[in-house]
Amino acid sequence: MKGINRRDFIKLGLASGTLMALGGSSELLTKTYGKRETQKKVLILGLDGMDPHLLEVWMKQGKLPAFQRLWRQGDFRRLRTSIPPQSPVAWSNFITGMNPGGHAIFDFVHRDPETYFPEFSGAETLETQKTIRIGNLVLPLSGGEVRLTRKGRAFWQILEDYDIPATVFKMPGNYPPAPTKQRTLSGMGTPDLVGTLNHFNYYTTEFAEINEDIGGGAIHEVYVAENKVEASLPGPVNSFKKDRPESSIDFTVFIDPVNPVAKISIQGKEFILKEGEWSPWIRVQFRMIPTQSANGICMFYLKQVRPEFKLYVSPINIDPAAADLPISTPKSYSEELEKRFGPFFTKGLPADTKALDNNVLDDGEFLQQDDFILQERLEMFEYELQRFDSGLLFYYVSSTDQRQHMFWRHIDKANPLYDPKQAEKYGRTIENIYVEMDRMLAKAMDKIDKDTVLIVMSDHGFSPFRRSFNPNTWLKENGYHGLINEWRQGREDLFMNTDWSKTKAYAYGLNGLYINQKGRESEGIVNPGAEKEALVREIAHKLENFRDPQTGERPVLRAFVATDVYQGSNMDKAPDIIIGYNQGYRVSWSAPLGRIPKEILEDNTEKWSGDHCMAPEIIPGILLVNQEIKAESPALYDLTPTILQVFGIEIPKEMIGKPVFLSSGERNGKNQNKTG
Repeated sequence: MKGINRRDFIKLGLASGTLMALGGSSELLTKTYGKRETQKKVLILGLDGMDPHLLEVWMKQGKLPAFQRLWRQGDFRRLRTSIPPQSPVAWSNFITGMNPGGHAIFDFVHRDPETYFPEFSGAETLETQKTIRIGNLVLPLSGGEVRLTRKGRAFWQILEDYDIPATVFKMPGNYPPAPTKQRTLSGMGTPDLVGTLNHFNYYTTEFAEINEDIGGGAIHEVYVAENKVEASLPGPVNSFKKDRPESSIDFTVFIDPVNPVAKISIQGKEFILKEGEWSPWIRVQFRMIPTQSANGICMFYLKQVRPEFKLYVSPINIDPAAADLPISTPKSYSEELEKRFGPFFTKGLPADTKALDNNVLDDGEFLQQDDFILQERLEMFEYELQRFDSGLLFYYVSSTDQRQHMFWRHIDKANPLYDPKQAEKYGRTIENIYVEMDRMLAKAMDKIDKDTVLIVMSDHGFSPFRRSFNPNTWLKENGYHGLINEWRQGREDLFMNTDWSKTKAYAYGLNGLYINQKGRESEGIVNPGAEKEALVREIAHKLENFRDPQTGERPVLRAFVATDVYQGSNMDKAPDIIIGYNQGYRVSWSAPLGRIPKEILEDNTEKWSGDHCMAPEIIPGILLVNQEIKAESPALYDLTPTILQVFGIEIPKEMIGKPVFLSSGERNGKNQNKTG
């Protein structure tokens, strides 16, 4: 296996090199969507990460009157999430009405058993195989392809079969958008223009470094000469050239010699920023060959002029007015929104949590950025709400999730980074976003009629993240994982120091653990059948009984055996064990891509201080509906057949969920064991 660092893996994962080779094949259907008038309608608000405990506390305190009103009118339940409760897994449960055994999304990261190399779970990019070389140029003769790897049909595709219109706004785990004539805009999983999930650029005269375990951007050392800074903005790989260089755009910053002001000049555009000011969206074009450019949009933030120069440039988003990668169906939908609202965030999770964790942005600056995102989302919601008169509207908000991830440390006194002064300043950040969602809900309730089923849901809740667990280190210490050189432990990613001939198990991703199975893994040593089954049960039992010597708690609350909790036609791709962490614990930052640190446990000292990759019973989501919920313990995958039931559509046999409006006696065929 060829050596590769973490940054290279991230860039490979979304295949930025094929950006310009996609050509005409990235065009999607241009017809709008079903025009059948439906008396019954469904409006779904997907509030990522909204936690039922916090919701109940603030409802009881009278801070969320719209949520209280909806509860009184209908019903409220805790919503069982996925195993594991990762966003791409959870939202795929909702999209398909299946668990991971059916839809084949088990984690953010999967692995190739032949190479032991990580793979992004949601999408793959295939470059064109037909090219012609002219000197240093490589010209495609046909388009490449970005392929959605989730299996099963999305509920809006089923609605389309019955000519029922649907608008699906920013659905996570739907990049590239599933083929449909419905209006859809891709959400979480949509890359930036350079092909990563997040890549900011930071220009400074001050020494600074990126935490390689966190990643997410690049720091460029610059110099101020005669009140001027010369710099370059990196772009996508130029796959039209044989050596595949990284494209770039030069720009210049002219600093006022007296005032804290600077003028930025880039590609013929000039704009002035004061210190602490954000630019509007700036359009950039990366020239590949004379007839082809990659189109992006980004924001500049002048953090400081002097004594040290500090300039932040946001991840370069795909330009919705001229998208080089598929982000909407039809393609004209993103163009329509851009024409009405101007450029907007297209990257899957737009708030730059990586810049905050790397101390490039501070708490206040991060909130300024996320406020831009939130305001944009609220304006677009009002637009979609006003024209919603038939079928289904799903609308997603990311700010509830991102603010809880980054600001939980301000409400958790046991967090290693808790600071009373900062808590006084930012301790109500999470409460404030719940209040904002209450206002959004009030607008929805005022708009809908008696024939509209209103569903407010989240994919999971939240928990503190104080301590990090290194599963591969635990496996090594318990004799299940061998190393080539002990002295190199903790220095290598991607299992480059693993001796596979002495390894029975390994962990990849945020929650997955795999047996090194003979005949499946290229260097497997564990026989399938009874030997593997006994090993799986043994490791699961030991994980659940391991204690943190510092706290006395069990870091792993549940170690789920895949065959116990999943069902479907894609079980061959599943991890053998899914680790369900206890409250306060999560996988470490270095473990997901195959690093094996020396310590099994360590404190989480990052600002990302709230999480949900735990055992599902710790972090259920929310479900509020404007009618009675008869299901005693509804799950995410139950909402999919519920939607179909509202429109009188027969539920496909591959869906394991049952409509939540049925009583427990009517929910025949329910399988209590298959809970993923």
